[in-house]
Amino acid sequence: NMKIIWHGHSSFTISFSDIKIIIDPFLSGNPNFGNQNMDEIASELTHIALTHGHNDHVGDTVDLAKKTGAEVIANADLCSYLKTKGLNNFNQGNTGGTIVYDKFSVTFVQAHHSSSTVDENGISHSLGFSNGLVFHIKNEKTVYHMGDTDIFGDMQLIEELHKPDIGLVPIGDRFTMGGAVAALSCKRYFNFSTIIPCHFGTFPIIDSNPEKFLKSMDDDVSKVKVLSVGEEIEF
Repeated sequence: NMKIIWHGHSSFTISFSDIKIIIDPFLSGNPNFGNQNMDEIASELTHIALTHGHNDHVGDTVDLAKKTGAEVIANADLCSYLKTKGLNNFNQGNTGGTIVYDKFSVTFVQAHHSSSTVDENGISHSLGFSNGLVFHIKNEKTVYHMGDTDIFGDMQLIEELHKPDIGLVPIGDRFTMGGAVAALSCKRYFNFSTIIPCHFGTFPIIDSNPEKFLKSMDDDVSKVKVLSVGEEIEF
């Protein structure tokens, strides 16, 4: 069985077999973190997968990696940056590439977004491209975390190549596509069996709830599972 937990914003844990992957672990800085238990999240963590370098996605990566020994999966530029923060356990990739493990693989696909960080001196550093991540998991459903993105026509190719079952989809507008466009991306380009919306409700500047997305999903709204922060769904 595979379990997915939403930790708020774009952060999810995917657990199967003896593997536990956290994606974009923005936890301690997340105003929408609620009363989740950090130790529980860190417990038995094997991998940390990052879609891009913005602070609200990299989040607690350095602390978690040092505490748990979990391997960081990220694009090469972001790995180089994290190395300067004292991390050394990486598996690096870039757009179009796939990293293969025994029980799963992860492919870096396109996302339309930026990726950078600002250092303590206020200087901005580019951290390579922004990506979505597709997880092909042995004997389980395929999971596609879109990362932060707008809709784009090549989503059609992602569907053709990967046929993802579960979509983790940003819907909050302002920094990503908003609800109506996110719904269009799901309906036009994908044949998801389950859609979990994310990247909403975290900051006042993005949409506080998934209503626009749900309304725009029309007949496919039954595929959408809106999780509350800390909620687990099993497949």
